[in-house]
Amino acid sequence: MKNIVYKLLLLMLCICFLSNAFSQVNVKIDTKQFKENKDVITKLKQSESLFKLANTGAYAQAVVGYYSAYEYTQNNAQLNYKLGICCLYSSDKSRAETILKQAKKINPNVAPDLNYFIGYSLFLNGQYDEAIENYQLFKDSQSLIPVKKQSPLVANVDKRIDECKHAKEMIANPIRVWIDNLGENINSQFSDYGPSFPVDESFMIYTSRRDDTSGDTKIDPNDNQYYEDIYIAYKNDRKAFEKAINLRKLNTAQHDAAVSLSADGQILYTYKGYNSGTLLESKLVGSEWGKVKEVKNINTKKYQESSAYQSNDGKYLYFVSNRPKDDFGNKSLGGLDIFVCEKDKNGKWGKAKNIGAPINTKYDEEGIFIHPNGQQMYFSSKREGSMGGYDIYKSEKDKDGNWKEPENIGYPINTVDDDVFFVVAANPRYAYFSSARLGGYGSHDIYKITFLGPEKLMAVGTEDFLIASSNTTIEQKVKQEEVEVKTVRLTIMKGTVTDALSQTPIEAKIELIDTITNEVINTVTSNSGSGKYLVSFPSGSTYRFVVSAPSYSTYSEVIVIPETAAYQEVTKDFVLTKAGVGSKIVLKNIEFDLAKATLRPTSFPELERLVKLLEAYPSMIIEIGGHTDNTGSKAINEKLSAERAKAVVDYLVEKGIATERLTSAGYADTQPVADNKTEAGRQQNRRVEFKVISMK
Repeated sequence: MKNIVYKLLLLMLCICFLSNAFSQVNVKIDTKQFKENKDVITKLKQSESLFKLANTGAYAQAVVGYYSAYEYTQNNAQLNYKLGICCLYSSDKSRAETILKQAKKINPNVAPDLNYFIGYSLFLNGQYDEAIENYQLFKDSQSLIPVKKQSPLVANVDKRIDECKHAKEMIANPIRVWIDNLGENINSQFSDYGPSFPVDESFMIYTSRRDDTSGDTKIDPNDNQYYEDIYIAYKNDRKAFEKAINLRKLNTAQHDAAVSLSADGQILYTYKGYNSGTLLESKLVGSEWGKVKEVKNINTKKYQESSAYQSNDGKYLYFVSNRPKDDFGNKSLGGLDIFVCEKDKNGKWGKAKNIGAPINTKYDEEGIFIHPNGQQMYFSSKREGSMGGYDIYKSEKDKDGNWKEPENIGYPINTVDDDVFFVVAANPRYAYFSSARLGGYGSHDIYKITFLGPEKLMAVGTEDFLIASSNTTIEQKVKQEEVEVKTVRLTIMKGTVTDALSQTPIEAKIELIDTITNEVINTVTSNSGSGKYLVSFPSGSTYRFVVSAPSYSTYSEVIVIPETAAYQEVTKDFVLTKAGVGSKIVLKNIEFDLAKATLRPTSFPELERLVKLLEAYPSMIIEIGGHTDNTGSKAINEKLSAERAKAVVDYLVEKGIATERLTSAGYADTQPVADNKTEAGRQQNRRVEFKVISMK
């Protein structure tokens, strides 16, 4: 299987990809000065072979041998030039500036693109004005030679200069956010990235390259890092993430990367590096994730499909591909583009369509996320106007349902490095992303973003305790930049679907229908193991919930969701019954005092379940029937069975069930369900059951 790091641009972690940077410059390192150290020469030759491959993984590996030679001598311009370039594509990129400048000091003409790489190293270190100067030196030097002999880096040097200018502007005008590391339960000393959540954020699935990978082969020889594995972390009662767990059933001995989760948390999309790049999916069956399978009608063998996101209503799948045209013949705009396909009536993904401008550009787009309200799209792009590498952008739908011109979401979320894996919570004040920042646990960590509200004037009181005679309070006005945090009228409804009497979980289909348009807004399936479901929809309307499952009566309820000022969560449990008109169901564990009609407390749990059933089906009318065995006189049995049935009815009325929905009857021993000749049979005959008279 080909290395996922090379195939999935979304998962490039230890680099900031530089378009057209892999140009071959004929710079040879003279090994004569290392002749006294054969070990250095051996390592140097290995690095030279890797450098010729001219890709990020090879550069990252070549660092080791070049550093061995660099420690032997730092007075070699060719060595410093190559080591500096390799540092730019390794975890040691901050040292590139010093090493490349050493190369220039020794020999300013060591390579025609030296100033370009010095400019890029300065850019990564935040020296934007000096970076522009070096980019300009490179550009000017290239203008003096014939076009055919110019470096391919000339094609994007103007964009690099613009990135410096954009970075300066954005850093000078940061957006108001808190960025918090999710801590050691999530992050490790290795790379952790790609967070995905169900809409209620009850758990998180992500990718890690830590020393806990599956299989016998742990190290990827292409970059000497551990293979990727998929992890899951659940939230506890305090809404904090517990220690992450390796999802070993989904992981193999090579790369396995999480891409995204469906809004209800029941489908996980993953990525594998075979066939140029392939999207797979795993469905949650009970509490276990099922075997990963290819996403049908999406993948191609010749081109790369790198990431995907399913819309909240499950009707659309957005994905990224480098295919040259879509299934309708529309040409792609360039590099990686975002495509979309719609689910057909048979539940299969239809033809893929390139979503076009203004979302896609001639540059790469990656990492789609659609907010649960369906009105905002977040994605990463290398387009004009970015700070460098991938920046995160936001686009909103207009009144006609078209995506507007995307906006850069700004610094400090976006940086000069690649910024990807961005997901927004249902509550728009929060988001999550991956970043390689100072003070983290490892190469890349996962962070939580809190978007702050509008500008406020804070009165800050301080008192100088060093001056005993002073009791003056100093007030300070602190001005903060205003950031608009839009309210999202979104409701999340979650709960369980269970059997009305046994309370066992049911795998049921839940359809959400807008009563005004009669349109099916969303369809989800409750989990077969837990009965849990999760669905989100716009607030401010009236909806009909239709809950159905094989062999169960369909449940339907109209629920009014008022228009709220912000996001809200609602818990609603559904109970289904197998009872139809004429069916009889025995109430288990209904016990009475000996020879009396007094209910014992042990009967209450079963009766409470019957109450919930009647509340769930308000049109249901039932008869409570009392039954005995054939011991004792017929007159006593008739009287006792009738009184016990009446006692159950009285209990139900006391719990709020209308009397007109209930009748009772005593059948004594006239309707046995077992042989009265045995104690076991007689015990079955002594029972209370209900019969459904009518259901509208």
